[in-house]
Amino acid sequence: MNVVRSAMTSTAAHPVLAEVVRSGFVEGVHRGSLVVLAADGSVEFACGDPDAVVFPRSSVKPLQAAAVLGCGAELDGELLALAAASHSGETFHLAGVRAILATVGLDEGALRTPAELPLDPVEAEARLRAGGGPDRITMNCSGKHAAMLAACVAAGWPTEGYLDPEHPVQQAVLDEARRATGDPVEYGGTDGCGAPLLRMSLTGLARAFRSCVVAAPESPRRRVADAMRAHPALVAGTRRIDTWLMEGVPGALAKVGAEAVQAVALTDGRALAFKIDDGAARAVGPVLAATLRRLGLTEPVLDRIADSPLFGGGARVGGVRATLPDTVS
Repeated sequence: MNVVRSAMTSTAAHPVLAEVVRSGFVEGVHRGSLVVLAADGSVEFACGDPDAVVFPRSSVKPLQAAAVLGCGAELDGELLALAAASHSGETFHLAGVRAILATVGLDEGALRTPAELPLDPVEAEARLRAGGGPDRITMNCSGKHAAMLAACVAAGWPTEGYLDPEHPVQQAVLDEARRATGDPVEYGGTDGCGAPLLRMSLTGLARAFRSCVVAAPESPRRRVADAMRAHPALVAGTRRIDTWLMEGVPGALAKVGAEAVQAVALTDGRALAFKIDDGAARAVGPVLAATLRRLGLTEPVLDRIADSPLFGGGARVGGVRATLPDTVS
């Protein structure tokens, strides 16, 4: 199999964005790349290689949701927020997915997500204790898939094969991503949920998030951003960083992606995107909080987001701490 290597695979030149500290000893580091845009869209600061091509994974879900609106899907409020979600599999998430499907006369049998347990470990354990198991609807991307199916019905396209990169709904997503990022975005793989996987730069991802919050009211991107910010628990879950951030920082738009990608836009048009090279989710919160503090944010929720503890013998013995470079390009 041919392997395409981006600059992200040459991590030696990338700065250390977080340290793993156990019992006062730095036992590991997490390198990565980061970009922050000023309110006018120019690069305010960056480190690593923010123009390298990455898989943004689920951080592009706001763009996918905007695309389905453009295809005619009739979604709003909580259901539109769920269309852009990597949900935790809580009861209200599953009810919302079923509601999206019901708007176009479908049920969960139409989903082509892989059967998985809920993303949230508390919800996964509760499901197992109740005698349940992996299911298509409990997979964290089922809201996005339901929205894509709703778009297919609205546009008169076949629902079979809706995950094919050449399907009209996926071509609409590709077009939306190119417009929002300003990048020559292409499909370059398959995401964990089975959907085609976009490739773009971190800078392009930050531009896309900025475009969502500065877009004209009632435009598809702005409608998605407004729905996500109004219903943050639908976007993630009650025990998730994206939810906490959007609840605790008025006007913030946040979406994490697998393999430690994070994108955020603030109401004034500033935006950021970063990727932890080794995909360690434990570094995301500390790096996110430190970056937002560098931007001048002081909300108490940043302490909660930054907290990434390490345990030994059942007691806390350290944690992951951000180490953003003092000087960046």
